[in-house]
Amino acid sequence: MRRQRIMSMISGLALVAGSLFAGASLARADTPPAEFGTDWHDPITADPPLTRPAGRSCEVTLAAAQFRDFTPYRGSYTPPEACPGPWAKVVLRLDGKVKGRQYDRLGNLTVDGVEILRTSTPQPSPDGITWSVEKDVTRYTDTLRRPGAVEMLIGNVVNDTYTGVLDVRVTLTFHTGRPAAGPGRGTGGGAPGTARGTDRAVPDRVLPVTAAPVTTPRNTERLLAEVYATGSGGGCEEYWYLTVPDAAPYSCKAAEGPYREVRISVDGRLAGIAAPFPTVWTGGWSNPFLWYVTPGPRAFDVQPVTYDLTPFAALLNDGRPHAVEVSVAGVPAGQSGWSVPANLLLWQDHGRRTVTGALTRHQQTEPVNTPRYTAGSPHRLDTTGGHSLTVSGYLDTSHGRVTTTVTRTLAHTSAHTWTDGEDRDALTAEWRDDETVTTGGVTTRTARTHTMDGETTLGADSRLRTVLGLGDRADTTVYRPGRPASRTRLDHTYTGDATYTYGVPRDQRHAVGTTTDRYRLRTPDGCYDHTLRTAQGVLVEDSSGC
Repeated sequence: MRRQRIMSMISGLALVAGSLFAGASLARADTPPAEFGTDWHDPITADPPLTRPAGRSCEVTLAAAQFRDFTPYRGSYTPPEACPGPWAKVVLRLDGKVKGRQYDRLGNLTVDGVEILRTSTPQPSPDGITWSVEKDVTRYTDTLRRPGAVEMLIGNVVNDTYTGVLDVRVTLTFHTGRPAAGPGRGTGGGAPGTARGTDRAVPDRVLPVTAAPVTTPRNTERLLAEVYATGSGGGCEEYWYLTVPDAAPYSCKAAEGPYREVRISVDGRLAGIAAPFPTVWTGGWSNPFLWYVTPGPRAFDVQPVTYDLTPFAALLNDGRPHAVEVSVAGVPAGQSGWSVPANLLLWQDHGRRTVTGALTRHQQTEPVNTPRYTAGSPHRLDTTGGHSLTVSGYLDTSHGRVTTTVTRTLAHTSAHTWTDGEDRDALTAEWRDDETVTTGGVTTRTARTHTMDGETTLGADSRLRTVLGLGDRADTTVYRPGRPASRTRLDHTYTGDATYTYGVPRDQRHAVGTTTDRYRLRTPDGCYDHTLRTAQGVLVEDSSGC
């Protein structure tokens, strides 16, 4: 079975979100139906809901559009007069509805060129679905303080076959008050706080990274970059983790195999490396019945890759324009398929007009990428990849000299097997992304692990079955002088098993499928544990408790 057939349910797609909520189009049932019908439960995830501070709030509509093609919505934003700030929290909420037939689609939203949301869409039932996504966008306060241009696009195709029009409304809710300090540097998500002198969760400035050089404030004392990296667009980079070298007989080729690495550079010098998250969209692995109710991790929550670029702040503080560029290693030359919009988040030293310093260390290992193809029945590709980068620099701030050292180590292993014709296609893969950031005497160590273990088969009876497990894990420990270490652990897992008759009209597929979505989070303040189970599109378990 050729790759274009086995992956035919993947759309030609791509928004950091907090939680996905849904009304119950079908109520929870103790006894699910024998197979999928024409309607199913609205999309829902086990992710924790956003907390909202008590007190006054104001709501602003940011965008409202029906997406039928690739025409973007363009509008304008004005901060709420009744809630002028400061804001304790700003919550973005997307409410969508669609019915009929439609693929998954990728979307993004920018305010004054700053990307604040990236998401994908669920696939609808004939009777229609609704869904909502919430995201904490407090870190974009600098952008939201001023009126600005709004642009949103969820590229879509509507014709006689694909009838689903994506009806979307996005709002911002501003909660008054002052934001709390962040959880510590280098955590790689949310609005990280900082060590001495910059213990503020919200950056002073947010700058979009474009093709033009960037000029930063001369008193920058902390600098993060975030990249919303997504492999998408309908080609093979949409499922880059399955690509093979040119010598292997497979329908998705990449000369260097499946190893990918998201890199950021400053003036042509490597400044940060990261493993991309292997997102599976809601048509992925040839089987939309896996995703109708519970999408895979981050499918509606495309979290950006975050880099601590503070060691480069002294170089950028000279008042001159500098080139900040993002690339994806491993993509064949001249091939499209990756979207990498990026923002710079900057904290300024309000006690000094100019902060000086130096980059003192820049050391990397030789990147490793060794795909090894073994011919046979089945064919097999074993891939090992990895890279390590350490950068260090100091800044002479109004509160003393502060040295920041960042070490990031990437490691990837995968085993991909497939038969002639690709009637059986299987992958077992792991990505590790370990980061240590030391600044002002505080050390934050974060170990990220992403896993994928799945197989798709097409039998002689044209029954296509996909069994898939996904994992998104992070373990962060913060060490402060004179204090016990604090630890945060995230473990988000998804498992699914779905079968349907391939190559027949929708009403003849006789599809069955079960999924489990479990999100566990343990922090110094408590724990969260939420499990959702579905069968044939019906929610059969919704349980919480640590």
